[in-house]
This record gives sequence, C-alpha cells and structure tokens, in this order.
Amino acid sequence: MVKSKAYRNGGGRTKNDKNKVRYAVVGLGYISQDATLPAFFNARKNSEVRALVTADPIKARRLSEKYDVPFFYPYEEFDLCLKSGEIDAVYIALPNSMHHAYAVAAANAGIHVLCEKPMALDETECRSMITAAEENGVKLMIAYRLHFERANLNAIEAIRCGKIGQPRIFSSVFTQQVASGNIRLQRELGGGPVWDVGIYCVNAARYLFQSEPEEVFAFQATSDDERFREVEESVTAVLRFPDARLATFTCSFGASDVSEFQVVGTKGNLRADPAYDFSQGLQLKITVNGKTRESVFPKSDQFAPELLYFSDCILNNRDPEPSGKEGLADIRIIRAIYESIETKKPVSIQQTDIERRPGIGQEINRPPILKPQLVRAASPSR
Repeated sequence: MVKSKAYRNGGGRTKNDKNKVRYAVVGLGYISQDATLPAFFNARKNSEVRALVTADPIKARRLSEKYDVPFFYPYEEFDLCLKSGEIDAVYIALPNSMHHAYAVAAANAGIHVLCEKPMALDETECRSMITAAEENGVKLMIAYRLHFERANLNAIEAIRCGKIGQPRIFSSVFTQQVASGNIRLQRELGGGPVWDVGIYCVNAARYLFQSEPEEVFAFQATSDDERFREVEESVTAVLRFPDARLATFTCSFGASDVSEFQVVGTKGNLRADPAYDFSQGLQLKITVNGKTRESVFPKSDQFAPELLYFSDCILNNRDPEPSGKEGLADIRIIRAIYESIETKKPVSIQQTDIERRPGIGQEINRPPILKPQLVRAASPSR
C-alpha cells in the first residue's frame, strides 16, 4: 500500500463519515476513468472513493492525486485493501473473467459489492457470488446503469401502461468498431460482442417485456479480419418469450456505431435511438395511430445514480435492484446463446426467479460530467 500526496493534503476529509459509503474502485480502465471516478462528485451526498486498486502504479498515483483518493493498492494487495478498515464497498470494473474472484473475496471480507456487467462468465460463478454475499450479510448489485436512466425507464412505463397495446416484437442493434489489441477481443478475458454490448440488448428485452425468455436460437458471423481470431465478429439471436413475444438482436465489434431498439405492440410502436449510450443524450419515439410523439433526454451522468442508489441500499439496509439474480438471468441467456451457436440448434433457457424489475420509481437524474483526461487507458473503440 502507498499513501498518495492527496492523503497528506486531504483538505479536512473525515476518516469515516457514517452518512457516506466509502468505496474502493477496482480496475482503472476506460469505464472507471471516463465515468465512475468523475461520478463520485455527483454522488457525494452519500458516496466517496477512498481507495484505488490497479496493477499500474503510475496510473494509481496520478488518479489518486487528481481525485484526492488517500489509498491505492496493487492487485496482489487487494486483501489488505479489504481489511484496511478504510472502505465499506468495492466497485469492480475489471476484465469480465476477473469479476467472480474479486467479488467473492470482497464479500467474504464483509465488503459490499457493486460489480460491472456481465456479472461473471458462467452460472456457477454467479451463484457463488450470490451465496458469498448472502452468507456474509453484504449487498451485491450489478451495475446496470440503464435501470436508473430516464429514457429507458420511460419506455418501460409506456409499455406497462399499454400505450402501444400488448408488446409483441422487440428488435435491437448494438454495434461498434473495436480496434486490434483491445482486451475485449481476448477470449480468455471474457471478450466478444455478446458479453460486452449484446448483454444490453438481452437486458432491455427482459425489462421491456417484463418477463424471461424460454428459448434462444443464435448465429455468429466472422470475417477474415485479424481482429477476430479469438472472438466472433457479429452475433444475431432470436429469443422466444411467453405470451407470443419474440425478441431479436444483433451485436458486433466490426460494424459502425449503432445503438437502438424498437418494441412493436398491437396498437403502436416505440423506438429508442440512441438507446444504450452514456456519452450522449437518448431519444424515444412512440407512434400510435400514425401519430408520433418524440422525447429527447439530454446527456446525463448515468454512473452517479448507481452509486447513490447502492449507497442508499447499504445505509438503509435495502435489497438492491438490479440484484445478483438479475445478473444471473442474463448470464444464463448468454451461455444459451453460445450453446446454440455451437450446436446450431435452439436451446431452452433455465428460468430465473426475478422478484423485482426496474421501474419509473428508480429514476435518478444527475447533470453530465465533463469528459476527463484519461491516464494510460484506451477508449472502447481502441
């Protein structure tokens, strides 16, 4: 452990404010630097960052000074961070393959866990994370930021209220170009477009239909591009839901930037474009009887709401939504997608008992943050 200059010049920071949850940010890649660390300013009512965990000492020192974080640790000293008495929760933003080990270690140390999606790489790891949290009496939340975002929550409410009649068809495209060398192109780290962007489409279909799919049929397509030696380039999946509902989506790491979904109902349709971004505002169009109503949602900070909500759950002993079961449900579907690709057959999906789903009451809006300068980190497309 190293004490940064910010520790000596902390500006009167209290060591343990009982009204705030103290976090360690684990992993200082793009998402942590571009979104989460700046978001602590908008979440300062009940959240503060007290420690950083990274393998890069230069990155650790520079970011600890920038954000006035008193402690930073290398990965091999994560256990010391957990036992330091300086943190109450961790935000895990590591490669997908590392989520399970770090989440279980934190839970076993009595530390609450906010883990980026995908929750883990298989059902066994997900259940292990859930069990560790339950046995140690800590909160586990998966970082589905759109469960607190206005455009997506308004779409959920519009469908729930029957504005487009009975929802029948969901379709979505989420694609982007990912540069060679990006860790999301490495299979052993949990790379591939389904894990990274397809999970948004899967989750959106579930929260818009308010139900769980029963079966999936999926296809992959990969060109001779050298980037895709380990992971597939593009995947299309068809999900069969109860009540005569079908969902299709395509995700890709080899196509231009698109982020959209559409829900077609018996009386009208709803379209979000863009739908999943955090770097820009989102738009929602609802068309009924040939008349379209368009709503524009300005860019906002989508990460501070996660922190505010999770900290409130910790401080007031409330169970979070999205929970570990929410994360497990998506992983079961993704694993079924890959099984279908491999077997070239439809695959049944084991149902997950989801007790709560996102709704309009979870909306938390915070102003956008200024785009920070990154320290030894690449953007998603690089």
